[in-house]
Amino acid sequence: MSLNTLSATEALTQLTRFDAIIDARSEDEFALDHLPNALNWPTLNNQERHDIGTMYVQVGAFEAKKRGAALAAANIARHIQAHVIDKPKDWKPLAYCWRGGKRSGSLSLVLGQIGFNVTLLEGGYKAFRAAMLEDIPRLAQAIDWRVVCGTTGSGKTRLLHALATAGAQVLDLEALACHRSSVLGAVPGQPQPSQKHFDMRVWHALKQLDPSRPVFVESESKKVGNVAVPEALITAMRAGVCLNLVLSDVERVALLMEEYEFFVQNTDAFCERLGALTQLRGHEVVQAWLAQVKSGQIEAVVQDLLTSHYDPVYIQSMQRNFAQYPHALNITPSDRSAAAMLLEAQKLVAELVAELRSTAGSEPGTEAQSA
Repeated sequence: MSLNTLSATEALTQLTRFDAIIDARSEDEFALDHLPNALNWPTLNNQERHDIGTMYVQVGAFEAKKRGAALAAANIARHIQAHVIDKPKDWKPLAYCWRGGKRSGSLSLVLGQIGFNVTLLEGGYKAFRAAMLEDIPRLAQAIDWRVVCGTTGSGKTRLLHALATAGAQVLDLEALACHRSSVLGAVPGQPQPSQKHFDMRVWHALKQLDPSRPVFVESESKKVGNVAVPEALITAMRAGVCLNLVLSDVERVALLMEEYEFFVQNTDAFCERLGALTQLRGHEVVQAWLAQVKSGQIEAVVQDLLTSHYDPVYIQSMQRNFAQYPHALNITPSDRSAAAMLLEAQKLVAELVAELRSTAGSEPGTEAQSA
């Protein structure tokens, strides 16, 4: 039998050396959060875990352990039949459960007896999450952040995607949060991750970045929908170099009509989200917006939302929180189109390459790596 252990701190930098990462916890535990790219092989499923826990309290530990062992053995056998039969002898899995105890230990024991080189995560998910949260500040502070600022509807996300296409490094927090970061920002059909899983997604994304190259990110607030951006990341972003994306009001309204087409087609949902602004904007203002929406004047409402609600709040927030915002370079695409955003992105990447070459003395021919 070959069974190794790995500390949570070591796992932060060694996850990629395993052929599979196996989460032996129940389905609900896995759904709440899990290690990047983990597979869920429950040693006890949701109902079984509940039943064994109840038996432990009401009947006793010994009886609960016997019943739990029988269920775990049956489940492990099913996982082996479904997922392991075709694995070669040199297959190297990492297994974990809540605290690196009985569930992942049982699975690892069987896999090790087969002859696989199994590694057990010491302290399980709980220890890994603690180590991961401690690692986020280190990762965030090591990066040269380039913050894409711009009022609502200016196309920050479109520019960010264009920058990625042009070869720049980007961190898309809205994609990680499954939210567009406004009162209308919920993505239909896409629930947001839990706070714990959002933290994990952010950490994993930061791990993929090269700290020797600048990273572009949107000027997000502390929360993206219902999830909070890690404080250390927000602090590092707010110290970064700012770029100010500028579009005309006409283009911004048109962009938002495209981005939030769901609300254009489903005015009831739009009205529901507008209702959430009653406390901020007042009953009379919101009721006027609702009447306009119901009469088909959606563009007028969007325009008013921009100029009277979003713009003042955004500008005040940027001036208060982003130290370099007053010195931001204006980016002025000709329109909201992907082509116009890509043109601006290519210009920024070319300027970035020149900047890096001048400061680091890069040799000719390294532009692709430097962007």
